[in-house]
Order: sequence, then structure tokens, then C-alpha cells
Amino acid sequence: MLPKRIIKETEKLEAEPVPGISAVPHDSNPRYFNVIIQGPEESPYGGGTFKLELFLPENYPMGPPKIRFLTRIYHPNIDRLGRICLDILKDKWSPALQIRTVLLSIQVLLSSPNPDDPLNNEAAELWLKNEATALQTAMDWTQLYAR
Repeated sequence: MLPKRIIKETEKLEAEPVPGISAVPHDSNPRYFNVIIQGPEESPYGGGTFKLELFLPENYPMGPPKIRFLTRIYHPNIDRLGRICLDILKDKWSPALQIRTVLLSIQVLLSSPNPDDPLNNEAAELWLKNEATALQTAMDWTQLYAR
């Protein structure tokens, strides 16, 4: 049996979709979502379509959802396994947050990489040393993997 909170959040995501974001529960497991985030146009990820997986563990909403990128992406806060370094997915999680808030935060992270809190150290170093090259690499990867 699915908690009312998850049912309400899922219904709201379907009734009021977030622009540039799609989150659809899997048929066989309503705690598992197939997510698509369109890369923000003003970012090096513009024009890209990124697939993610989101899972709501048993302790949700007391604990954060588990989410990762399935599409390869060059970003200082996303590692090669697709794990995301985002405070609200760790120590800044609050039960007041929702799936939609998390997805919007990830979309914002694509527009505003934070090389000072990296998960991908190589990308972060390049971002800090030569931002133009890092942005070009992110655009190249978007063309290669997210089209």
C-alpha cells in the first residue's frame, strides 16, 4: 500500500507538470520514477534530454529520495555513476520538500554548477582553472550523450 503523500505528489506531478521535467511512476513499482529533464537553454546542457531514475525509499518523506542521472553528463556535481551532489539530497533534506522541489533543484544545478562542492573532481578542477573549456566539454557531452 502506497502512502497518501506519495499518491498526492504523483497526482500533482501528472496534473501540473513542471516545465522541462517529466516524472512518471513505473508501472510495476509506483515508488520508482522515470525522469526526463530538459537541459536549461541558457546552460551548456541546453538542447539536451537527460534521463534520470528516482526512487522513494520506505522512509520517504522522512528521508530523501534516491536519484541519479542515467544519461552521461559532464558536471562538477555529478559523478560518472550519475550520483548527484546536492545538499537537499543529503544533510539539508526536510520532509517539507517534495519530488517536484528536488527535480527543480536538479534543473537549477544544471544552470549553476558548483565546482567548490564537487563530486566529479576532474570536472571541478577544469571549471575552476579554465571555465570556457569546461563549458565546451559539457556542451560536447550534451551533444554526444543527451541528443
